[in-house]
Order: sequence, then structure tokens, then C-alpha cells
Amino acid sequence: MVSYVVYGRGSFNQLDEILAPQRKGDAPMVFLVDLFFENKPLVNRIPVRSSDKIIFVDVNHEPKTKQVDALAEQLKTAFGNVSGVIGIGGGSVMDLAKAVSLMMNNPGSSADYQGWDLVKNPGVYKAGIPTLSGTGAEVSRTTVLTGPTRKLGMNSDFTPFDQIVLDPELTSDVPVNQRFYTGMDCYIHCIESLTGTFLNEFSKSYGEKALNLCQDVFLGNDSWGPLHDDKLMMASYAGGMSIAYSQVGVAHAVSYGLGYLLGTRHGIGNCIVFDKLEEYYPDGVREFKKMVEKNRIDIPQHITRGLSDEQFNAMIDVSLGMKPLWENALGPGWEQKMTREKLRALYELL
Repeated sequence: MVSYVVYGRGSFNQLDEILAPQRKGDAPMVFLVDLFFENKPLVNRIPVRSSDKIIFVDVNHEPKTKQVDALAEQLKTAFGNVSGVIGIGGGSVMDLAKAVSLMMNNPGSSADYQGWDLVKNPGVYKAGIPTLSGTGAEVSRTTVLTGPTRKLGMNSDFTPFDQIVLDPELTSDVPVNQRFYTGMDCYIHCIESLTGTFLNEFSKSYGEKALNLCQDVFLGNDSWGPLHDDKLMMASYAGGMSIAYSQVGVAHAVSYGLGYLLGTRHGIGNCIVFDKLEEYYPDGVREFKKMVEKNRIDIPQHITRGLSDEQFNAMIDVSLGMKPLWENALGPGWEQKMTREKLRALYELL
């Protein structure tokens, strides 16, 4: 779990005070910031001290292992070591910050650590500041990366942030479609966790609260306002906590294949898949479709049309590699329930 959490409107202004005890001599704090904020007012609010460095990162495509490795090598070459890595942005930026932190203290390539509990050494101090709500990346024990052969997280006890700052003001200008897609990532987390075979009282408690917040935000009658930003940020936190002791399920497992082959962003990929999962989550899909209609969102259709057998097989390989997700969704013996043929048919619907 994340050791320290600061929540509240304007809490970003406390960042200098929060980071001060973590500074180690002249070793810099490195701020990985979504390229979206370059030349925007938020950058001028980052508490940069003399040796600190701001690196703008392009996350039009989700993080890749080669991007993580290049950033870690760049920092090692320039500074030897750093006081910490601070991620400011959406889920991709936060995942990137977690991964770079780990690779400052672990040898080899980040691709070597894609899987469960492969990371052996703690990273440098790391903090996450979300500017989007829904992914749960701020509290999860994984950092999702696309590698040479698979899309898979660095899942470990060393992966979570040491500190997060949850300031709903930072999410106030998110475009409507982006806000919906990341919010649905949280909603889908909750449905998959609450209906999974790994469900327990810890994940149930957080999952039910996050689900209620999502329903209030996306099915309520009020026009969007600051209270919605507050609620969605806490839904993201609680949804991420829900899967800390359980898992996600079919939508995420299938979405990883789309992300690996087609570069489909995580939030929209989950929506594309979940829209076709009535067989597995009938109540959740029914409610999801109501949210789509009420918020006037278009879910892309037929994105796998025209793919070759080789391309379908690549997606299937990535998806079936997500074994804990399938076991949570379908239980022991899931391999007999989700065959390659059935998964191919599901991909063809997307």
C-alpha cells in the first residue's frame, strides 16, 4: 500500500514541503510530466530546486519498456543517482514514474521484470500526482508496460508509490471523452473485482464504495462540477485499493491484447471490450451502456476488422498470458472455459 496520502483541493501547493524530507544532498528530484502540460500554468507551480529536472513525456502511446530503460539510463548518466522520481499526469505517466524509479536500482531491462514479484530491489523514492481520475495507477502494485513480446505489468511489493498527492483541482479541465474513458476504467475495475473468485472483504469494501461513486458521477442528474471531480478522484483511489487484494478480469485481459497489437489506450480499450461482455458481466454491461448513452460517448466499433490470423494470435497470446486475471474471472480450470477459439471469436466482435 502507499505509505503516505495527501488529499484535498489545493494540496498540490504542499508539494515542496512534502518532498523536502526526501531530498538527499544535491541529488535532484526528477519530475516526469505529461507533455500536455508543457507551457501550461501547472508547470510553473512545480517546486523545482536548483538541481531538479523536469522531463516532459509523450504518452500518446502507453509506456514501453524501451522508454523506461532509456529514461533510467539518461538519469544514471547525468546524475548517478536521484533523490526521487515524481510522476505528474494520467495513468501512463504514473506507471512510467514507478517503472523508472524501480530501474534506478535494478539491473538489466524493465522487460526482465514484466510479471509477478520479479523485482528484487526497492526503487528510489517515488511520488504520484494524478491529473486524471480512474486508472487507480496511483495506488496499484503494478506498472503496465508494453515490452518486445508482451504487454504486462511489473507487479511487485516494490512498485507502489511512497507518496501520492490527490488534488481534484488538477482534473477540472479534462476533456469529456477522456474523463469518461478513465472513469470507466475505475468502474470496470469494480465490476471485475466484485464478481471475481478472488473477492474478499477488503476488496469488497473498497470496490462497493468506488462503484457507488462511479454510479453517482456518471448516472446522476447534476451537470458536471467540482464535486464530481472530487468523487471520481476518490472512486479511482478506492477502485485501485479494491484490486490490491483481488484482481481484475475479462475486460482487462482482453484489452491488454488490443493495447499490445494496436496501441489502443487502456481506458478506451477497456470500454471497447466491456461493451461486448454481456456473457460475463450482464448487469455491469447493462449499466455501462446506460452510462455511455447518458454521457453521449461513442465507443469505437469494428477495430479488429481485417486483421490477419497472425495478428489475432498475437493478441490471444498476450491475453492468455494474464493468468491471474482469467482465474479471478472464471475460477480454477479457466483454461477449459476460455479456449483460443472462444477468445478469437470475442476479439472478432470488437
